[in-house]
Amino acid sequence: MPISASENDVRATTLKKVTVRIIPFFMVCYLFAYVDRTNMGFAALQMNADLSISATVYGWAASIFFMSYLLFEVPSNLILERVGARRWISFLMVVWGIISASMAFVVGPKSLYLVRFLLGMTEAGFFPGVILYLTYWFPRADRAKIIGMFLIAQPLSGFIGSPLSGALLGLDGWLGMRGWQWMFILEALPATLLGLVVLWWITDKPAQATWLKTEQRDWLVKQMEKEDRIASTGHVPLLQIMKDPRVLLLGLIYSGAVMAEYGLIFWIPQMIKEFGLTNFKTGLLGSLPYAAAIVAMLIWGFHSDKTKERKIHVAIPLLMAAVGLAVCITSGSLTPTMIALCLTLVGCFSVKPPFWAMATENLPTGFVATAIAQINSMAIFSALIGPFLIGWVKDNTGSYAMALIPLIVLALIGFVTIFLLPKRKQPESLNGVLEV
Repeated sequence: MPISASENDVRATTLKKVTVRIIPFFMVCYLFAYVDRTNMGFAALQMNADLSISATVYGWAASIFFMSYLLFEVPSNLILERVGARRWISFLMVVWGIISASMAFVVGPKSLYLVRFLLGMTEAGFFPGVILYLTYWFPRADRAKIIGMFLIAQPLSGFIGSPLSGALLGLDGWLGMRGWQWMFILEALPATLLGLVVLWWITDKPAQATWLKTEQRDWLVKQMEKEDRIASTGHVPLLQIMKDPRVLLLGLIYSGAVMAEYGLIFWIPQMIKEFGLTNFKTGLLGSLPYAAAIVAMLIWGFHSDKTKERKIHVAIPLLMAAVGLAVCITSGSLTPTMIALCLTLVGCFSVKPPFWAMATENLPTGFVATAIAQINSMAIFSALIGPFLIGWVKDNTGSYAMALIPLIVLALIGFVTIFLLPKRKQPESLNGVLEV
């Protein structure tokens, strides 16, 4: 049945209002989550010497975050479904803000490991929780664009956080504290404050959205219920979800991007610093790859939605990331290194909007919550390996080059795996399953 002009108007105004209400707020929240997760890269410019931390110890501290993240991600998403996004996300943000600030008071490897483990445990539920939350509010056809807007917070975090962190290191000596300690404290405050705002600003489900007009709320509820009926398969056992070939293949693809991303971001400040720059200039240059990634993510996500194509939009960025890493290996001067870092992060970040749109479009509603967390958990396992591997190789060879080879290989494996996914099939009935 053709859609009437009036229904199109309701759709447009509803989605615009929902987007304005939800996306900017969660972008800011995720921006500070990413800052708290990765600002140890700048702290290392002072902290490693203060605490006598080797590259291997530092790399392990960066990686241990992902160990607890991996352990608690799936349980956290299941809790969110039970207690609601508003209360659970608020709790997580307040607690991780406090834990992130406590990074300022670590005194050696053991305390550093402990705090990083706790930070990973509390941040584990935020990203998959928000991705799941967005599936409650946005139709499938709009998700690449919407997820892309949300995920802009990742490179935006680096774009803002890099020069900010470099500048905060300049507070060194104020009130008897080192610059890296001030950086952790000041950059942790927004997460706790925003966590309190979540309780007031976020609505769990469209049916509860009193900030929508009645006709808008009714349209959105009916639209999402219709899509749920089309994709629903009912309850699916957890083990069946974890063994589902679609979930495993999607997890392998995403791992290619995530290992390259996290293998680099904890080391970018130190890689740039080696060219003899000040901390502040290191921060400024460190923001450039993220600026390039912001532009690429916006263009790529919108283009994926416009063309209704996902696979090629996932494959090309993975290939770009592999090429960028290869250039990093061969580069010995600042300019080629910066170009390689830009190319790598453009690939790592621009893959995400079409990937998550593809995943949420093609997984049955009956197990999408657990599947999202499972896919992300597989990728996080690769992120656990990356930072430690680079630190260990750096200590043993004096160079980052050899450690980048496994990152290149996994990115290429992800690229190839894209073409192994079965074609998506349209459901034959309301109980049909959409497959990739």
